[in-house]
Amino acid sequence: MTTISPIYVGNDALANLLRYCADLKLTRFTLVSDTNTHRALGAHVTGALRANGYDVTTIVLSGDEVIADERHLMTVLVNAPLEPSTFLAVGSGTLTDITRFISHRMGRSFISLPTAPSVDGFTSIGAPLVLNLVKHTIVSQAPIALFADLTTLREAPQRLSAAGYGDMIGKITSLADWHLGSVVWDEPFDEDIFRRSEAAIERCISQTETIGQRSQEGMRHLIEALICSGLCMLDFGESRPASGAEHHASHYWEMLLLQEGRPAALHGAKVG
Repeated sequence: MTTISPIYVGNDALANLLRYCADLKLTRFTLVSDTNTHRALGAHVTGALRANGYDVTTIVLSGDEVIADERHLMTVLVNAPLEPSTFLAVGSGTLTDITRFISHRMGRSFISLPTAPSVDGFTSIGAPLVLNLVKHTIVSQAPIALFADLTTLREAPQRLSAAGYGDMIGKITSLADWHLGSVVWDEPFDEDIFRRSEAAIERCISQTETIGQRSQEGMRHLIEALICSGLCMLDFGESRPASGAEHHASHYWEMLLLQEGRPAALHGAKVG
């Protein structure tokens, strides 16, 4: 079973990251971000690492909309150093998936540094990619550690935290689908993981007001619920505990928008 340690959520994420890097004697990093997430967190992380003597290669993806497609995957692959390094995914869902896939294909580990509580995929192994305008989920790897800075999460656009809430609410139907599949089709099922995922959903529902206010308490509840959902997928070995028919609809709409050249909708806005 893959272990992600530490999983840190708080106001001292950067200090904890630096301590972790020193403890593991890491020396070289490849930081992947986009223009928004680099401004929100990536530049700060880069500066702190370099100030402490670490070698950091930064890959900042540009454009109004970054998609986990061939162009952006190739940009990261071409610009990543051949020398051994630890990847840093600075962003939310798409940037994490790009980093997850490329680091796995290069035989490197990666650390997750979320900039918004918008998806549950931070701690999973699946990388949803758009290849030839068709959505594919490629089994890759989980991060070796995760450091979530609450101040950064609170400052993220509200539509991103709303998407994270929607992603969690969408699991009401995915859990029902999973349970139904186990009864009708004898699909693999795990009662403990089912209860863990159910508890994460209930935690979000009970904190709807604080999440809507984007308070520190609300952002902690939301990101920890999203992390828990990802760990449920990781422990089960596939996405069944967090993905049902609503995800098929979401992927269809995403491909349709891409083929029509229209802006993408956030994942949580579709499944929630």
